[in-house]
Amino acid sequence: MNRRPSPEPFLWMLFSSGGMIAALMLPILLFLFGIAFPLDLLTPPTHAHLYAVLHNPITRLVLFGVCALALFHWAHRFRYTLYDGLQLKRYAVPIVILCYGGAVLGTVIAAALLLTV
Repeated sequence: MNRRPSPEPFLWMLFSSGGMIAALMLPILLFLFGIAFPLDLLTPPTHAHLYAVLHNPITRLVLFGVCALALFHWAHRFRYTLYDGLQLKRYAVPIVILCYGGAVLGTVIAAALLLTV
């Protein structure tokens, strides 16, 4: 009996690393750019400084990683919410295509946006 290897371990790896990155990085970014800078709790960086930081390849790589991993975390969590929460296992193939396809599309869009800045 010859079984084809399952992609599940790879998807669980993306899920767990995306959850860790989302839990550690996104609250800080949301606090800074959503609350602290607009309300002048902290001195916001100048446009020139943000522009210089964003043009650093390491910054772009980190932002790409945050976006990609958070999207795959969402896709895996949403897939299992549809499977177990709503009992839609009979639609497994379209759910997988839509969830992970959406994550791949979002990752490609994030890459395109980060390369054009």
